[in-house]
Amino acid sequence: MVPSAVTWGLLAAWAVHDVEELATMAGWTRSARPRLEERLPWVPWERLEVSQRHVNVAIGLMGGVMAGASALGARTGGRSPVFQAALLGFGAHGVMHLAQAAVTRGYTPGAVTAPVVVIPFSVWAWRRLRAEGVPVRTGASGWAGLAALPVVLAGVHTAAHALTRPRSPDPEGPPPRGTAASRTAARSHRTEGTPPRGTAATRTAAPSHGAEDAPPRGTAATRTAARPDPAVAGRTRWFRRGRRS
Repeated sequence: MVPSAVTWGLLAAWAVHDVEELATMAGWTRSARPRLEERLPWVPWERLEVSQRHVNVAIGLMGGVMAGASALGARTGGRSPVFQAALLGFGAHGVMHLAQAAVTRGYTPGAVTAPVVVIPFSVWAWRRLRAEGVPVRTGASGWAGLAALPVVLAGVHTAAHALTRPRSPDPEGPPPRGTAASRTAARSHRTEGTPPRGTAATRTAAPSHGAEDAPPRGTAATRTAARPDPAVAGRTRWFRRGRRS
């Protein structure tokens, strides 16, 4: 019986390896870009620069792929073609890391765990499968599984790019806060409908404020409004006499 260290060990080894990539990939693509552009000018390094958010999403998506492959391997005793293709691709991925470090003549994300985790685990897992009598897919099926590795990686990074791409603002909606367009819109909103100070329009608007509620001075309406109510005045005089007594 194939031990779970072979099937679920694939997921564990991948997790250890990708912790290194999670911690170094985004920063490395920024810091190493000037050196790589000088050494390998034909490579479009500006397209390979990724953000930390992109790395997080891509590794999360790839983790789902590896978890599914490990689960199939555990259920079939390592006979699943998906599991064996993932195991083969994982080992090839480690070799690719070493090749990248050799070409760039320096560190690349994943180059530390590739020779101490990825490649040793892959070799050990294949030996255990053969020792348990599990049919190992070689030949055309093995090459097909190996060819699926770049397709899966490209699909994962394409999906991560789509999920982390900044959304363009709605042209009909308000501009994003903090931008020059939003500050211009705020100033125009405050000044809209308000005439400049010191103009005839402001002098006309100031006296007219509240004119609909107050009658003109010197009219009968103002004299009536100013005359106190007799009932209120009588109660006030009675209250004052009571306090003096």
